[in-house]
Amino acid sequence: MELVINKQEYEIELIKKIGSFKCNPLGFVQYIFPWGKKGSPLEAYKGPDKWQRDYLIQVGKEMLSQGDEYTIQYSTASGHGVGKSTLTSWIILWFISVNPHCAGNVTSNTWSQLSTKTWRELALWKDRALNSDWFEMTTGRIFHKEHKDTWGVNALSNSEKNSESFAGLHNTSATLILFDEASAIPDVIWEVCEGALTDPRIQWHTFGNPTRNTGRFKECWGKFQERWSTRQIDSRDAMMTDKKKIAEWAEDYGEDSDFMRVRVRGVFPRAASDQLISEEIIDRAASNTVEPKDYINYPKILGVDVSRGGIDDSVIVMRQGPRLQILGIYQLKDLMELAGKVVEQFNTERASHIYIDSTGLGAGIYDRLNQLGVPVTGVSFGTKPIDKRMYANTRAEIWNRMKEWLGQEADIPYNQKLIQELKQQTYGYTESLAIQLESKKAMKGRGLDSPDIADAIATTFYGDSLELLRPVTTYKQVQKADSLGWT
Repeated sequence: MELVINKQEYEIELIKKIGSFKCNPLGFVQYIFPWGKKGSPLEAYKGPDKWQRDYLIQVGKEMLSQGDEYTIQYSTASGHGVGKSTLTSWIILWFISVNPHCAGNVTSNTWSQLSTKTWRELALWKDRALNSDWFEMTTGRIFHKEHKDTWGVNALSNSEKNSESFAGLHNTSATLILFDEASAIPDVIWEVCEGALTDPRIQWHTFGNPTRNTGRFKECWGKFQERWSTRQIDSRDAMMTDKKKIAEWAEDYGEDSDFMRVRVRGVFPRAASDQLISEEIIDRAASNTVEPKDYINYPKILGVDVSRGGIDDSVIVMRQGPRLQILGIYQLKDLMELAGKVVEQFNTERASHIYIDSTGLGAGIYDRLNQLGVPVTGVSFGTKPIDKRMYANTRAEIWNRMKEWLGQEADIPYNQKLIQELKQQTYGYTESLAIQLESKKAMKGRGLDSPDIADAIATTFYGDSLELLRPVTTYKQVQKADSLGWT
């Protein structure tokens, strides 16, 4: 009987103690977890990292300064691996522990990120907390055991179709909105969440790597900066990051490269927008003219993009060193007819190799060219790239190689369709901070044409093409150059 009384007394004291941290999230985190306790997962740690401490202190100060009718909006852009998912877990546990009958919604850039990282991290820290037995967790909710319908926080998909799920948070004791990997969360979700700001006692915390130069996360530092308290966290200032690896990145890519800005410094990309290739580079390449002596020694490589049907075009291009030609643009439904056009151009130009988008219908033409004994390589845009750290897939990698080529005195036709295709291609970053391009499907959703010519060019930058593209000078070519007066 004595044990029951002691347990009841302990619970009463625990409730009082935790209640005292209502405006002190740092105090809660320091008290509730077994920092430095021998045999615990936190045996080697004295407490939160400095940037996490500063964040929690500032939240507490903001609450005290605003009083009971507070509205808090914090947005944090950070480099990779600083511990933002850990901080989001602490915020959630603190909020539901000190605010009886509170409500909240948590989301992330993808359901996979939310369920396997954000929510998994929350489960780990819940199990370490002194008041762990107050709450239960499911795949979509953490809630108080005795008040499961009126006291808890939901994990929600950020799908635009699911936007109304974010609208039902009114008339609670306190409300929490939390975005993890906020850069990729659709604007409509942000807009719906703003509807909750008419109520008192609202906290809205957004965290993410600054992967995009457009969207509402970026606008926390721009158009809406007066509404948000913002901070940017450099990975080098965080306790748990690999400083040796970061130093290698700085040496490889340069301190002010977009790679370092996004992955390490917590700074948005330097480019004026998320346009992959600048207009200056494209316009210069379209107006440039290279002399025969600058390209004649290079092999002729054909690139082919195959139409998926409808209004899209099938395209054949030829690249010879810095020079590009468009050999044909077709709307052909018969794949064998298109295969014939490719072979015809290959023979006419006496080309060395063909690179063809072998995704979907292109696979049939690739098989036919193979059958005919033509030297051909299939390029599947969705496969793994050579540089898996830098790029999300092959298409992102070969487009970036094409971008570098365009910036090196390339000569492309002044073709309005090609120029538009190159200028309209945008990019972003995956949750692992690899570069990815906006998909053709997404571009069509914005009313843009499929980048058929540009994709045909990009195929010529596929992995094994690099060995084929080195210039080879023969005695016959030297004689021809001399006879034309080239020097």
